[in-house]
Amino acid sequence: MKRSKNIEKRKERAVEQKTKLLHNIEKYSPLILSPVEFVKDRIVEAKNISLFYDDKKVCENINFDIKNGDRIAVCGKNGSGKSSILKLLCGKDIHYKGDLYIGSGVKISYVSQSTDGLCGNLSNFAEYNNVDESLFKTVLIKLDFSREELNNDISNFSAGQKKKVLIAKSICERANLYVWDEPLNFIDIFSRIQIENVILEYSPTIIFVEHDAAFREKIATKIVSI
Repeated sequence: MKRSKNIEKRKERAVEQKTKLLHNIEKYSPLILSPVEFVKDRIVEAKNISLFYDDKKVCENINFDIKNGDRIAVCGKNGSGKSSILKLLCGKDIHYKGDLYIGSGVKISYVSQSTDGLCGNLSNFAEYNNVDESLFKTVLIKLDFSREELNNDISNFSAGQKKKVLIAKSICERANLYVWDEPLNFIDIFSRIQIENVILEYSPTIIFVEHDAAFREKIATKIVSI
């Protein structure tokens, strides 16, 4: 009985400590996003889109539009074309049929699902992607990077840290449309809360793929099913 009570007390202390950490993150480390409203209300319109891998059709009759302020979750089974839809919006070479309208001059900020190939130092990465280096590194520190880690080669980062590099870059970009492919992949619980909070606070126009159902339900204002 005594042992059971001690175990229960340790669990309660652990929960209390985590709760305090969460409060500290929310209070002291908020992220800042600077979305830019597009000049027209409709940013994207997709009609009867079909996607192909080589000659194989993977999905068809996809219809949706994106307007200022929309937060759209793209849902579907693995291999259904979710990531390809996001890549198509970003101008990648995706084989498709149908009608796709993207407003002239739309600024898109993209977070890819894959972190393969990320390498080099963070300063060069920021310069290459035309983001403010100081702001970029500040965001990474808020996402739990140490100052020492900021000097490491990106190729030596963990999978979660590499994903944070992509998210931090996107957060630093002033965009009309944010396109995020599995932003929470490999991300710790504290950073997930920060990411969720910044989206809810600044209400960017965003289309995303995310397997975390709780995140989708809290963030999305629309669902596109494939």
